[in-house]
Amino acid sequence: MAIEKIGVIGAGQMGNGIAHVFALAGYDVLLNDISRDALDKAVSLIDRNMERQVSRDKITADEKNAAMARITTTLNLTDLGQSDLVIEAATERETVKQAIFEDLLPHLKPETILTSNTSSISITRLASRTDRPEKFMGFHFMNPVPVMQLVELIRGIATDQATYTALHDVVEKLGKTAASAEDFPAFIVNRILMPMINEAVYTLYEGVGSVKSIDESLKLGANHPMGPLELADFIGLDTCLAIMNVLHDGLADTKYRPCPLLTKYVEAGWLGRKTGRGFYDYRGETPVPTR
Repeated sequence: MAIEKIGVIGAGQMGNGIAHVFALAGYDVLLNDISRDALDKAVSLIDRNMERQVSRDKITADEKNAAMARITTTLNLTDLGQSDLVIEAATERETVKQAIFEDLLPHLKPETILTSNTSSISITRLASRTDRPEKFMGFHFMNPVPVMQLVELIRGIATDQATYTALHDVVEKLGKTAASAEDFPAFIVNRILMPMINEAVYTLYEGVGSVKSIDESLKLGANHPMGPLELADFIGLDTCLAIMNVLHDGLADTKYRPCPLLTKYVEAGWLGRKTGRGFYDYRGETPVPTR
């Protein structure tokens, strides 16, 4: 099946980036969210991000205008029914994702491929709640989507080869690189990355180092572009905690126990950049460590 029309569910950090790269690659994109304000902000952000690409000679003004013209928005989930490929990029909660697929299923074409951008939840389990587990896959983009080269492709136990091949071809058309991961908690990137971030939080919690010293140590001592606590703020501490809980519950190993300090920050609503405070306070001109 030729994949031309893309439905993206969720206009947040990941959804708007996914819409951006698909539109630039020549696909027609229908972006859905439950909030008109979220959709308007997403389109405005995509426009600004593409304008930045124009200013850096990554794309031409004509390419930007053509891509923006390929993006439409809707508050009505059922409008995505005619898509060839649906990418769910809603909040990282399994019950939310299941409810979205349940509402969408009656309106889909029989050949539509369903995917989730989940960073940790079982693809096999999500697929089992749909009418097409053989046409369901994990399609995990990295943040920020327009910049990051990797896409994790995760097959559920029932995913057929045609679906995998179709999505692999899509990744190539986007100009990105596919990495195949087995359907185990957090897949490859977050299986390795999140315990590192969690360990950095433990290092802070136990007083081994301050926020500044921990981040500087990894940037200058391990050549990481961002320190682990800075990166956690960028990802969102609620997302980090959710993934650690998936790892802890799914693998039943105490080495994945979320640090109590991470839980405390999330309970406080200090989720990182998106709320103005996390391990750093972003409300002034420059970020200031909160511990």
